[in-house]
Amino acid sequence: MAVEWNPLLVDQLEFQWATSLRPKLEGLTDAEYLWEPGPGAWTVRPRAEAITRPWGGGDMVLDFAAPAPEPPPITTIAWRLAHVIVGCLAVRTASHFGGPPADFATHHYAAGADEALDQLDAAHDRWVAGVRALGEEGLARPCGPAEGPFAAEPLAVLVLHIHREVIHHGAEILLLRDLYRVSRG
Repeated sequence: MAVEWNPLLVDQLEFQWATSLRPKLEGLTDAEYLWEPGPGAWTVRPRAEAITRPWGGGDMVLDFAAPAPEPPPITTIAWRLAHVIVGCLAVRTASHFGGPPADFATHHYAAGADEALDQLDAAHDRWVAGVRALGEEGLARPCGPAEGPFAAEPLAVLVLHIHREVIHHGAEILLLRDLYRVSRG
């Protein structure tokens, strides 16, 4: 029996996206988006208030340091959404599917929840369209130089990795939403 892997890989992300992550992000408020769950939390903030080297091409910047401090700081929903939007989806869509250029240093980070969710939806849609278009042959081709030491790995390995990242960070975002809710009584 021949297995068509492309639809299975797309479904891996789309099931979680449609049944859990995206519906549970509906109604995200700006207060939740920017809530700092602990002291020194990394977030997205106005450039003038940057606490680290400011990463971003607009008025809002992402807190970031390389190497990350030990222990790494806790991050906000805003920071984690930015990581998914840019680092997981947009950068890889640009590298592998001809999407618009993307990187942490020039991205225009969202100041509020609605804008961030619009960015998330757009990044997700471009990624999924790219994965669907790969077909079986595309999944088998090497990742190429954009993936550094993983250049020789098949694109299927990258697709699995990105889907795990989105599912993993999506769960963290939803947990932060729950913690915000219970912290407010």
